[in-house]
Amino acid sequence: MKVLLSWLREFAPVEGDPAFIGDQMSDLGMAVESMQVLGEGIGDIVVVRVADLRRHPDADRIQIVDVDAGDGELRQICCGAFNMSVGDLVPLAPVGATLPDGMEISRRKMRGEWSEGMLCAADELGLDDGSDGIMILDPTTAAPGQPLSQVLGLDGDVLYDLEINPNRPDAMSIAGVARDLAARLGVPFALPEPDVTPGGDAADGRISVEIVDPDLCGRFSAVVLDGVTIGPSPAWMTQRLSAVGMRPVNNIVDISNYVMWELGAPNHAYDLARVAGPTLRARWARPGETIETLDGVERTLSAGDGVIADGNDLPIGIAGVMGGASTEIGPSTTTVVVEFAWWDPMTIARSSRALSLRSEASSRFERGCDPDTATLAARRFAELAASMGATMAPGVVHADGTLPVTPVVQVRTARVNALLGTDLDADAIIAAIAPIGFDCAAHADGDDVVHVTVPTWRPDTVTETDVIEEIARHIGYSTIVGRRPARATTGGLDARQQLRRRVRSVMVGLGASEAMPTPLLSADDLRLSGLAPDAVVITNPLAAEESLLRPSLRPGLLRAVAHNAAHRNPTVRLFEVGRVFVPPGDPTSLPSEPEMCAVILSGEPAPAAVRMLDVLADALAVDIELLASEPVGMHPTRSAVVRCADTVVGVVGEVDPAVVDHMGLEGPVAWMEVDLDALAAVGSSSRNYRPVSRFPSADVDLAFELSEQVPAADLRRAIVRSAGDLLVDLQLFDVYRGSGVADGTRSLAHRLRLQAPDRTLTDVEVGTVRQAVVDHVTTELSATLRWFA
Repeated sequence: MKVLLSWLREFAPVEGDPAFIGDQMSDLGMAVESMQVLGEGIGDIVVVRVADLRRHPDADRIQIVDVDAGDGELRQICCGAFNMSVGDLVPLAPVGATLPDGMEISRRKMRGEWSEGMLCAADELGLDDGSDGIMILDPTTAAPGQPLSQVLGLDGDVLYDLEINPNRPDAMSIAGVARDLAARLGVPFALPEPDVTPGGDAADGRISVEIVDPDLCGRFSAVVLDGVTIGPSPAWMTQRLSAVGMRPVNNIVDISNYVMWELGAPNHAYDLARVAGPTLRARWARPGETIETLDGVERTLSAGDGVIADGNDLPIGIAGVMGGASTEIGPSTTTVVVEFAWWDPMTIARSSRALSLRSEASSRFERGCDPDTATLAARRFAELAASMGATMAPGVVHADGTLPVTPVVQVRTARVNALLGTDLDADAIIAAIAPIGFDCAAHADGDDVVHVTVPTWRPDTVTETDVIEEIARHIGYSTIVGRRPARATTGGLDARQQLRRRVRSVMVGLGASEAMPTPLLSADDLRLSGLAPDAVVITNPLAAEESLLRPSLRPGLLRAVAHNAAHRNPTVRLFEVGRVFVPPGDPTSLPSEPEMCAVILSGEPAPAAVRMLDVLADALAVDIELLASEPVGMHPTRSAVVRCADTVVGVVGEVDPAVVDHMGLEGPVAWMEVDLDALAAVGSSSRNYRPVSRFPSADVDLAFELSEQVPAADLRRAIVRSAGDLLVDLQLFDVYRGSGVADGTRSLAHRLRLQAPDRTLTDVEVGTVRQAVVDHVTTELSATLRWFA
C-alpha cells in the first residue's frame, strides 16, 4: 500500500521529519518498506510551450521543435516523438540538466541540426502518466517557465510503501493510515466533507437497485452522474495515481480508483445507457453462467461466485472483483451510474482465487470493507466528477442485505495488563483507542471493565484479545518494557529420549535412512515376511486388508525395500525405531508394546548387520553376544539371537531366502532387530578407555574354514580370547563359499590389528599372537586355517 505524505495531510496536519513519520507508521504495524522523496532528479526540468514544429531535413524519424520557456527566447530541440502540437505545454531538460537516471543533457548535433536540450517523456522523469510519447501538461495548471516539480505538486512530497497485514483492512486506504497516524501524533483527524450540488432528475427514478441474495451483498448503493465527458484526468490526479501504482485510464475510471485509494471504498462505474432495466441486481451466479470482463476474457462462473446483473438478469459484473465489458465506460458515455457495495469477504476471496483474477478492489473486499462509507464515498466521487463538468443526480439509491453485527467487547484492565505486562487503568485504555474510532465506556460499577464498541471499518476486531492488540499498537510496543515471564525451569531429555536419539544418530552415521512404514498389516504381509500369523486384530480397521497390528518391524521394512527395488534402487540401508504389538498369552490382558530398533540392508550379507549391531552396542555401552539360532523368517544357518546380560534382546543375520524371493528381491538381505526396552532395562556397562598408542600397529589376516553350523560370532570370540591385550581391532572382511571350500563349510577371513601401548611390536611378537590364535581356533572350533597374511 503506497501513500503520499501530501495526501495524508489532507486528513490530518501531520508534520515533522519524513523519516520520523515513517518510523511512527512502522511502530503502528504498518511497516515502511521504502521511502522516496518525489521530485528528486527533476529539479532542473522546466515547462515550455511548443512554438513551432517542422521536419528534420535529413531524418524522417526526427522533428525540429521550437520551444518557449516564457522568456521570449526560442530554443531549437530535436525530438523523436510526434505526439505534440503547437501550443502544447511540455517538460524540457535544458542544457546542463541531469535526469533521474543520471544522464546529463548537453548541446549536441543530430543529423546536422543543433539540439538545445531534450523534451521528456514521463518515464524518462521517473514518472508514469499512462501515456506514450512526450508528456503533455495541463494548460490550466502549468505555464511556461515553471519548474515541473511545482506544476506536478511533487516538490518535496514523500511516497511511503507500506506493508499492510491481512488483519488491517482499515489501513488499505489513505484515510485509514491517516487516522492511525493522527492518533499516534496526537493531532486531529477528519474525513472530507464533499461539496456537491445535485441537479437534474432524481436518481431513484432512473436506476433501481435490488439485492436478491442478502447473504452475498449486505448493502448496495448507487449514484447517477449526468453531463459526463470522457477524457483525461487533471495532472494532479494522474500524478497521485501514478505515484501509488495505479495506471491512469480516463477521468471516470481515475476518479473510481482515486476514491477507492483515498477512502478504502471500492466502486464500479457503468455506462447507464448500456444497463438494461436500468437495474443493478446483486445475486449468486448460476453454474455455467458466462461474462466477458473488462480485460476482454470470457469467464465461466460457478454457484459460489457473486454477480451484478441488469434488468434482463444477465451478468454485467463479477461481484467485488471486476466489471463486465458490456457496460464499460467509453468515449460516448454521457451518463454514469456508480456502484458502492459491501460484499461477503470470503465469497470475494474464493471467487478471486477460483477465477485467477486479482484486483485492487478484490484485495480490499476480501479483507473486509466499511459498509457505512458508501454515502461519503459516493459524494466524494460526485465532487471530483463535478470538477470535470459532471452533475450528480439528487439522491443515493440504497438496498440493504445482511450486514455483520457490530460487536461490543468487554475489555478487562487486568487482562490487558496480564497480556502486555503493563499497568494501565481504564482511562489509559480509553485514551489509547478512542482516537481511532473505538467507542469506549467504563463500567458504571467501576469494576475496571471497559465496554468497547468496534467501528465498522475494523471487521478484524471481534475479541478482547483483538482490542488489546490495538491498545498495544497505540501505546507503542517500543514503550512496553520487555521482560522474561517467570516460569519453572524444565526441559531436557529423559533417559529414554536420549537413548532413542543416540540410536537414530548411530544409524544415520552408518549410512542408513530412517523409514516410517505403517504399523497396520494384513495376514498376507505376515505370511510373506515369514512370520507367524498370530497378531493383534483391530476390531474397527480403516481398511479390512489392514486389520492387524505389526508384531515385528520386519514386514514394513521389507515392503520399503521392495518398493525401492521396483524403482531401480536395489541396494538401500533403512532403519526404523518404533513400537511393535505382541499378542498377550491371556485374552483378557492387553498386548505388550516394546519399542524396537530394526535395520535392513538390501544386497548385503549377515556380517554387515553384525557390524552395525557392534557399533550400536558400543555406542550404547552394552555387552552383547550372539547365539546361533533359527529365528522365524530368518536364514537357518546365517542368523543368531542377540543376548545381553542373559536376556535375549533381538535377532541378527539374513532374511530367509524364501522370504526374499517372495518379496521379489535379489541377493542377500541382512537384518537386525533389537528391543530398546530390554536394552534400557539392562543399563549401560562401564567402559574403560585407554590412551591411543603412539606406536605403529601390525595387521594379520587369517582365513578359517569352518562348518556352517558354527556361528561367526563363536569364531570372533575365539579370536578375541586368544589374541590377548595386543588386539585393538578385529574386522571380518570376507565370507567365501565355493570352489576350494568343502560343502557345508565356508571361509571367514578376519583382519587382526595388533598394537602395544609402549613399544613397537617385533615380528616375533606378532608371530606368537598369530600362532596362538590359529591353535586356539583350530582346536576349539574344529576349524582349518586356509591362508594367512
